[in-house]
Amino acid sequence: MAGSKEIKRRIKSVKSTKKITKAMELVAASKMKRAVAATLASRTYAEYSWEVLVSISKGLDEITHPLFVKRPTKKTLLILITSNRGLCGAYNAQVIRKSLTFLKKRVHGENVDIMTVGKKGDVAMCRVGEKICSSFTDLPDNISLANMTPISKLALHEYSAGNYDKVLVAYTDFVSAMTQAPNIKQVLPISKTELKEFISGLEEIRDSENPEKKPNHLGNDKKTNYLIEGDQNKLLGSLAEKLVKMQIYQMLLESNASEQSSRMIAMKNASEAAGEMIDDLTLVFNKSRQASITQEISEISAGMASVS
Repeated sequence: MAGSKEIKRRIKSVKSTKKITKAMELVAASKMKRAVAATLASRTYAEYSWEVLVSISKGLDEITHPLFVKRPTKKTLLILITSNRGLCGAYNAQVIRKSLTFLKKRVHGENVDIMTVGKKGDVAMCRVGEKICSSFTDLPDNISLANMTPISKLALHEYSAGNYDKVLVAYTDFVSAMTQAPNIKQVLPISKTELKEFISGLEEIRDSENPEKKPNHLGNDKKTNYLIEGDQNKLLGSLAEKLVKMQIYQMLLESNASEQSSRMIAMKNASEAAGEMIDDLTLVFNKSRQASITQEISEISAGMASVS
């Protein structure tokens, strides 16, 4: 029966593990709902800024503010967004792998400093010997604008001071609960082409959400006209800073939603695997017990036969 006792001990251990993974799955599911809701709610900002962006889009080619001006790339800042904890599937591995691929493809002589958001990215970059200029590891699960302000301020300050010629963000796009896509996006300098595409995309979204809206016979819709007084570049620079902060905030929300959904799926798979292992061990235990009982009956029968 020693074998049966060992199997029973293993079944008990796996059942305890299953309880933990099931609890973690439920917690991650709850956090994922809040994270996804925050990610979707932040898109309202794009709707409110739509009219302002459209009104200034005509003068994009004349903008000379430093945040819009592209300069020769000698030094780059890469902001890597990962999680503080593990047990979230391939979430961290995917974005870290994406970042390492980018670092391998960098142009000879180009220096890249890394700002890490999350302990996992910090540990991974230290392991491969990359230079880390700053690290943020104390962000809460429910990220707010106040939490990401130090990150965006530092990035804007370092770029405006000329310490970096380009600022990139490596993060994970939330596609669905089952799908998360690692991505690297440039936030500074602000690409005029991307801004025009962004505005065009907002126009398409607004048209799709209002299919019954018909353009008037003059070919243009009623829009609010904005009167810009003072230095146009200064005003556009202020708007650009807000746009950069919002982009980084959105990337943090996307990464947080991806982390929680990936953890929920990972814990769900672990719970299912634990259930299958319990079934297999139970079958082995029953077979072992049946074999032991059969052996005892055989010994009793043989003893009775020898006596008679």
